Amino acid sequence: MRTAPPSDAGHIVVIGAGIAGLMAALRLSVAGARVTLLERHDHLGGKIRTLPSAAGPINAGPTVLTMRHVFDDLFAAAGTRLEDHVRMIRHDVIARHAWPDGSRLDLYADHGASRDAVAQCAGSRAARQFDHFCTRARTLFEAFEAPMMDAPAPSLSALSRHVMARPRLIPAMAPLSRLRGLLRRSFDDPRLRQLFGRYATYVGGAPHLSPAILSLIWHAEAQGVWTPEGGMHGLTQALGEVLRGCGVTIQTGAHVARLSQQSGRIAAVELEGGARLTCDAAIYAGDPRALATGTLGPAVSHVAPQTRTLPRSFSARVHSFAGTPGGFDLAFHNVLFAADQDEEFQSLARGQIPTDPTLYICALDRAEGTPPPLERFEIIANAPATAATDQPKELDAWHHRIMHRMTDRFGLTFSPTPSPHTITTPQDFARLFPASQGALYGQSPHGLLSSFQRPTARTKVPGLYLAGGGTHPGAGVPMAARSGLHAAEAILSDRTSTSPSARTAMRGGMSTA
Repeated sequence: MRTAPPSDAGHIVVIGAGIAGLMAALRLSVAGARVTLLERHDHLGGKIRTLPSAAGPINAGPTVLTMRHVFDDLFAAAGTRLEDHVRMIRHDVIARHAWPDGSRLDLYADHGASRDAVAQCAGSRAARQFDHFCTRARTLFEAFEAPMMDAPAPSLSALSRHVMARPRLIPAMAPLSRLRGLLRRSFDDPRLRQLFGRYATYVGGAPHLSPAILSLIWHAEAQGVWTPEGGMHGLTQALGEVLRGCGVTIQTGAHVARLSQQSGRIAAVELEGGARLTCDAAIYAGDPRALATGTLGPAVSHVAPQTRTLPRSFSARVHSFAGTPGGFDLAFHNVLFAADQDEEFQSLARGQIPTDPTLYICALDRAEGTPPPLERFEIIANAPATAATDQPKELDAWHHRIMHRMTDRFGLTFSPTPSPHTITTPQDFARLFPASQGALYGQSPHGLLSSFQRPTARTKVPGLYLAGGGTHPGAGVPMAARSGLHAAEAILSDRTSTSPSARTAMRGGMSTA
């Protein structure tokens, strides 16, 4: 691994070893900082987690990686390559989609192949509309990657100036529209509206409430989808390996009790059991609502106050199980659509479990080649977040209804039939991730200004920084990774500007002037 000379950053404690914390720790260690990474669970990865089965560890969180360059760049800065630590598998088929009427549509990493598939499924006019939609998504992605995703603290005024300097972006943005409205204007075929509307769920929202600009998420996926061999936990294992090689101290099973200050600045991280880690700065890479609700002590309870009241994103019910499938030709990614998407999302918005949810199925062992007789599966159904921790009484009935509908509508069976005990519920997520209220994506993406309501890396407490899917630029593996990089860069910038050498240079410059 590449080692850097000691930096002025001092000792940094990163709280939370989700993807944001891992990336922040690596960036800081590459810069020469002394880093301690704390994780309350017994594994690295946060929501990138697995559950055991007879077929091996099964995903119970994110299933694919997009925007791979974010990770490649940081591994390169550490003097290594992602492929040196885990084999990455690129998927030619992005996803296989199926509707209750029997229609099917595969979308591909190759645009021409996707266009041909759309034409075969929905006709030549739909193919032309698909081309136009892809162009719009690419335009939006390329226009907003720098001023929004890459910006550590975007502002509405700066974004307005960016857009006004490029007036062609305004119709592409559809600034006063929701995603569902944009899709109704973009596609005649209701199946395509339903397909691309599901991208709102990637950040925990509904298409009839989320801003139209979320259509750019499709371009991130169309650029390429990868899976680490064995599952997404291969990525977090690779990051852990590189971090240890860079000298980062990693402690799992470390429950943080509070953050303490000295002279108004973060000075120590105190653990349950009494251990105290002094530090020059700390990154909290968990849900920022934990700070605002006092979970880490009163000294920082005024941080990210908006998270106490802003609506939460959706959650999910997640099956993780091993079985032998039959009756439906599964790809790696499969989406079995609900009969009525309006009913599904309206129920979610009301805080109710949909009676007929869309099901996302990851067939983990179909990443390449012929799968084994006993395969690993993850099935995700969107569900409302909840602060409750008791399991819902209707879970068994819901589970059996879902299993029957997969068979009745799509011919899909599993042997043995998975048990309700294989489900991770929003109530489970609420226990696993304190103060999250079971939400998987932090704040809700609903509303035209939702992107500007998230906390950013810097806080009002000197020495305390934020990262994770609940902070800017938002949810999803690559966005959470970027938030970790924003926090690390903020520390390095702030420590450099306040170091004795920097202050001397500033005084020298002032006296010369």
